[in-house]
Amino acid sequence: MNHTGFGDRLFDVLIYTVLTALMIVTLYPLLYVTFASFSEPGQLIAHKGALLRPLGFSLEAYKSVFKNPGILTGYRNTLFILVVGVTINLFMTSLGAYVLSRKQVMWNKLFIFFIVFTMFFHGGLIPFYLVVKGVGLIDNLLATIIPFAINTFNLIIMRTAFMAVPDSLEESAKMDGANHFTILFRIILPLSMPVIAVMILYYAVEKWNGWFYASIFIKDRDLFPLQLTLREILIANSTDSMAEGAAAADRHQIGETIKYATIMVASVPILCVYPFVQKYFVKGVMIGALKG
Repeated sequence: MNHTGFGDRLFDVLIYTVLTALMIVTLYPLLYVTFASFSEPGQLIAHKGALLRPLGFSLEAYKSVFKNPGILTGYRNTLFILVVGVTINLFMTSLGAYVLSRKQVMWNKLFIFFIVFTMFFHGGLIPFYLVVKGVGLIDNLLATIIPFAINTFNLIIMRTAFMAVPDSLEESAKMDGANHFTILFRIILPLSMPVIAVMILYYAVEKWNGWFYASIFIKDRDLFPLQLTLREILIANSTDSMAEGAAAADRHQIGETIKYATIMVASVPILCVYPFVQKYFVKGVMIGALKG
């Protein structure tokens, strides 16, 4: 009897069982929200237990969501934060990573120490708020962009990727008269596309899901990003105004499906980004993990 072969098969069965269970635990909440958003409000309210399919079929919740001007305004503000913010993030992180990855830079290790230090110690929320207020960014979408131009963890990952590029390429470029900007944008970045794709995904998810600092720095409702509008709908339970066409007795029922439809509207766009960067994702993450 081949005990080794049996042990390997048993191990594979256990691994696949655990991974399947994790997949179900991870996927079911998304499926629940999807099914609930398309369900008939009355049937959803009356239903108890697991939801494995839509209860009836209704698009009223989605119609109500897109009639809400706050949703469309939130989309506009979030898209501005996403496009401008990710562009600034990539540019600033690339510049910082390039400088820190150059071996000839004076006090390189000292700079890295102080940069990493900020990951563990910071001044706190109140001094941060006072600084943002002092530079006049209160009630400005730039308050969610400029103070977060560089994420320290992402900077370290990108620096590690840049260090993996052979020094001979940089030396050859310098012999041909290339300056640092040419080396960075013509050589380093094209050879680091996997990690760039990972940075785009990390920064895009961060910008899309950001609501905390927006709730602190932005009070003008016309400047609310999408996630702040979503938070207001879910926590403040402000769905009555979105179900104005319904009778008063039905507003609570429709409000439940509106909550789920709002979650879908806010989540699906960022989920659609992942397939475009998936082929780079694993390679890019491993670059940051293999070399320090």
